[in-house]
Amino acid sequence: MRVLLFGGSGMVGSGVLVECLEDGDVEAVVSVGRSPSGREHEKLTEIVHADLFDLSSIEDRLVDFDACFYCLGVSSAGMSEDAYRRITVRLTRAILDAVVEANPRITICFVSGQGTDSSEKGRVMWARVKGEAENYVRSLPVRSYVFRPGFIQPLKGVRSKTALYEALYTVMAPLSPLLRRLFPGAVTTTVAVGQAMLHVVRHHPESTVLETRDIQRLGGASG
Repeated sequence: MRVLLFGGSGMVGSGVLVECLEDGDVEAVVSVGRSPSGREHEKLTEIVHADLFDLSSIEDRLVDFDACFYCLGVSSAGMSEDAYRRITVRLTRAILDAVVEANPRITICFVSGQGTDSSEKGRVMWARVKGEAENYVRSLPVRSYVFRPGFIQPLKGVRSKTALYEALYTVMAPLSPLLRRLFPGAVTTTVAVGQAMLHVVRHHPESTVLETRDIQRLGGASG
């Protein structure tokens, strides 16, 4: 399996990258982003590209992939709707349009979020905009899966680049196994997300919108 990864320097993407590098079926990972992941591995090639809205200069390096794991995203906190839509919808379109054109048989796994509003009409701005992005992804002429994790515990040394979030994860780490048992529909791990993505590429389940319970099930309740 050859994997194309976007967002490998972020917490979720970094966790997915770890699972890909440890998986015996994954022969190569190409990670594309504005900054490097900080990892080195014989399977890993990193493309640092400043303008992700325009991939034309690297399009010849985006071909011959079996899967695209799209883990890019930002928090909507303090952002206007237009600014959040620019990253969440417009950037997603720019990247995935290029990926699908180069790989017409690829499987896409898109990280969204629990509570996303696929009607695009709700009052909560981030959920409405995420819903718009989800609907675009699901309309693509390739196999595509939307992942809606709730709280994600980072494992295997994965860390958040946001100091506040990292502090929260550190404080909650001892409680996370208990929380996953008590709230299986709301809490998962970076290991489970990565393993679930690899699972859907291998097995192509019918359901294309995966909530936290589905991620835990397909990821083997990992971590």
